[in-house]
Amino acid sequence: MVKDPVCGMTIDEKTAAGKSDFRGETYYFCAPVCKTKFDQNPAKYVTPGK
Repeated sequence: MVKDPVCGMTIDEKTAAGKSDFRGETYYFCAPVCKTKFDQNPAKYVTPGK
């Protein structure tokens, strides 16, 4: 289980609606809208240094 970095929902990465890579990490999303928001400005949703 992982947390969607945009909305905070806990989801299963195997059934996630989408995923994106940023700074060597993979992030998973509960819905396409969360992935779109993340892709527009990933640094906004990722804690620096992670």
